[in-house]
Formats: sequence, C-alpha cells, structure tokens
Amino acid sequence: MIPGIAPKTAAAVPVAWAPQPRHMFVFGAGFVGRYVSERLLAQGWQVSGTCTSVNKKRELEMLGMNASVFDATESSLENIHNLRQATHLLISIPPIPGIGDPLLNLGEDLRRTLSHGNLEWLCYLSSTSVYGDCGGVLVDEDHTVNPKSESAKLRYNAEKGWLNLIDDLNLSAFIFRLGGIYGPGRSALDTLAKGKFLSQRQKLRESKQYTARIHVADIYQAVLASMCIRCARKIFNVVDDDPAPRAEVFAFARSLIQRRYPDLITEIIDANSTGLDYQEIIIPAEKRVSNARMKQELGINLLHPTYRSGLQSIIDAWQIQSQLPNISQ
Repeated sequence: MIPGIAPKTAAAVPVAWAPQPRHMFVFGAGFVGRYVSERLLAQGWQVSGTCTSVNKKRELEMLGMNASVFDATESSLENIHNLRQATHLLISIPPIPGIGDPLLNLGEDLRRTLSHGNLEWLCYLSSTSVYGDCGGVLVDEDHTVNPKSESAKLRYNAEKGWLNLIDDLNLSAFIFRLGGIYGPGRSALDTLAKGKFLSQRQKLRESKQYTARIHVADIYQAVLASMCIRCARKIFNVVDDDPAPRAEVFAFARSLIQRRYPDLITEIIDANSTGLDYQEIIIPAEKRVSNARMKQELGINLLHPTYRSGLQSIIDAWQIQSQLPNISQ
C-alpha cells in the first residue's frame, strides 16, 4: 500500500484576514484551482469553475462546486451561467502554444461578460519564468522582464492582456508570478513513491542552481490576503524563501522516504533507462526570486518557507492517511 494521495477534506488555513464568503469562479480547476476551491467551500463560499472533462466535472460537483466542462478554444461564455454572478475570478488556465491565452482570445465577449457582472476581484496565475535568465541575481517585481522560452513569452503576453482587459473595470486585479508548484499529491515525494521516472525536461533542469517554488497552501494564503486589499492592478512574486536546486530537493525527499518507509523505494530512478534524448536545449533561466513584496504588502507569513518544511508536512500526512482504508497509489 503506497501513501501519498491528497486528503479529501479541506482544512482552512488559520488566517485572521479571511474575507467574508462570496462567489468565486475558477477558470481551470486543476491542482491549484481545486485546492483553493475546496477550502473556500469549507468557509461557506459559493464556488463555480471549469474543467476539461465530464469525469472531472463529477468530481468537482461532489465537492460542492458548480462545475462546467469548458474549452476556451471552442466553447462560448454564454454557456457558463454562473460567471456573471461571481464576485471573484481566479484564472488558472495556461496559454496554449500557437494560440496564446485562450480566454483573452474571446475578446469583446469576455470583456462584456465581466463588465456586466458582479466582479470585484480578479487574479491571474502566471509564472516566474517571465523574468528569463538573470544570471542568478535577486529579482523583484520591478525587475526587467525578459522571457526567453516560448512558454514564458506566452505567459508574459497573457499578463499584459489581462491587465489591459481590466483597465476599464472597477475591480481589484492581481498577477501572481508563481514558482514551481508543489503540495500533497504533487511533489518530489510522490514522484519517488510512485516509481515515476523524471521527465526529460525535469532531468535536464536538475543542473539549475536556483529553482523558485511554492507550496499550494501558501498560494491559497496569498489568494485570501489579496482579497482583503483594494488595488487596481498589482503584481506579486509568490515563492518561498529557498530557491534550492532540484537535485537537492529530491535528495531530501528520498531521505524522508527511506527513513519512514524503507521498503517503498526499491531502486534508484535513472533517467538514462527511459531512452531520453538529451539533444533538447533548456534555455538558461538562473535567478533568485524575491518574495519581499508579498510578505510586506499582503502580510504573508509562509506556512512552508522552504521545501524541507513543505515535504515534511506531506510525508507527515501520509502517516495519517496510511491508517485509513482505500488509500492507493
């Protein structure tokens, strides 16, 4: 029996500034969107959102969400009846190569829908990749943005598009530049415990000296905190205090597993055995990302300031879950 699935109960983060329950709409209820949704539901919010399949729709509805299957490249906003009733909007749909941000491509339909609704707050989840390669220097939100990879360029274009969209709307709007996201069910621990091979890009990124990351629980903290300030348009780096190399994180994860579950990992995961093609070039993107603005202006006290705290909390949860029935890989 392998532990490591995420808990189904939504424990609220103990923050004094949690806003009064309203109506959150989540475009893209994936890992982050679902985590936020579960906890807002537990606080009495009405939560609606989109997903990409009927099966995921059923899962979200079982949590208490009003869910819609939605493909922004094909679907119409008119079919999402809950959007106009939403007071808060979280956008967690990544850009698509060759298309860009699929929601922004809806143009005037999107602007009209948002302007004629009850919207008060909007947050677009972006990535620290927009900074590009900075030679390892510490970068804050005022640092020159210089995306190099195609995905980073699309992210930055999406940031500009959402900020332009809300220029005429009377609401608080935020861009969160997230580090690498991890949490229960999605971490170095889970990769090792489930015997997954590192992907080609994951293995190649192990040579990086710095890697920004953030635990999903701290993303949720930042979401809640931003709801409590009035701000026309603001960008925040949402990262932890320790941009440690990926190899260091996996080494620590392995040590945690071997200490608690010595028989769980039977052999070292070797990317060479997967037949990977190392001709792919990873564009350098060395930087240390500052979270000072997030701490100062949002008042965030990180639950997991380093990967060590975050991974420890995940494996501690495994011990609790392993005593429950029907826990599978």
